[in-house]
Amino acid sequence: MRIVVFGTGAIGGAVAAVLQRAGQDVLGISRGAQFEAIRNEGLRLLTPTVSETIRFPVVQSLDKAAIRTDDMILLAIKGQDTQEALEALRSAGAANQPIFCLQNGVTNEDAALRLFPNVHAVTVMMPSVFITPGEVAVQSAPKLGLFYTGRYPRGSDTADTAFAEAMTSADIATFVKEDVMPFKYGKLFLNLSNILIAALGRGAPIAALRERVRTEAAQVLTAAGIGWENVDQDHPDRLKYMNFADVPGYEGTGSSTAQSFLRKSARVETDWLNGEIVRLGRLHDTPVPVNAYLTALAARMSREGAEPGSLSLEEVEAGLAAFEQT
Repeated sequence: MRIVVFGTGAIGGAVAAVLQRAGQDVLGISRGAQFEAIRNEGLRLLTPTVSETIRFPVVQSLDKAAIRTDDMILLAIKGQDTQEALEALRSAGAANQPIFCLQNGVTNEDAALRLFPNVHAVTVMMPSVFITPGEVAVQSAPKLGLFYTGRYPRGSDTADTAFAEAMTSADIATFVKEDVMPFKYGKLFLNLSNILIAALGRGAPIAALRERVRTEAAQVLTAAGIGWENVDQDHPDRLKYMNFADVPGYEGTGSSTAQSFLRKSARVETDWLNGEIVRLGRLHDTPVPVNAYLTALAARMSREGAEPGSLSLEEVEAGLAAFEQT
């Protein structure tokens, strides 16, 4: 079995590197400066206990990947890039291979199911940072991360078992779940704060706003009849396997959305996080002013090339108040 990692940023790069380090057969699909760095020098992996450069095969496009029938394909890209990636996979000959969505949000699996029959959801809790091409930091201990996997929309099979075994061998605690989507919705709750951290900066007093965001989301999911598993920091698996930990000589930059702003990405993932709550709220006649405002805020910051932490709490609160009056 070869493991094809589509996307080698914070999550995909770290996963590809640790799988290679564990002796798995890995191929990365990368692009831009990250592709050049990995191809030429390998990927430098930083963790609380490791600083190591790991080399693994990488190609820049799927037509050079020579997709095999026994490949396991891991999608490790942002939600805004999912549709394009799925179409590229189909054009490259992917068909019945298991496709694992190592992505934030809850809509990637459904998009994949339109094109492929063998889709698996993965709840990813792995605080990873990618800012500099050729370098990824994972700020987690005692394990490098905590994953839950299962078939989409429900069930599990031998591919999930193989995935869990491969990840566990790479020091990522991974568990197969017959109903994995509640865990992904639980992770969505955590990711709803990404834009707050990106806008206000690490350490900003976001507790009150975060509570408003999550309360609104809970009302929406309840109205939609969707259940979720609380995977916050007090979850037993989190306490046992995945705690935030310092990487020597390295300072983190905050949420994945903040990392996108730092890299001046043209689009950010907020539309697939807070935007999903907005979509469900509108479908089920439930007010969503807070998440709608944050979705619009992320789009504006991306459009203007704003830096992480460039807004004050007062500015965000005033903007939300004005938005609620419209």
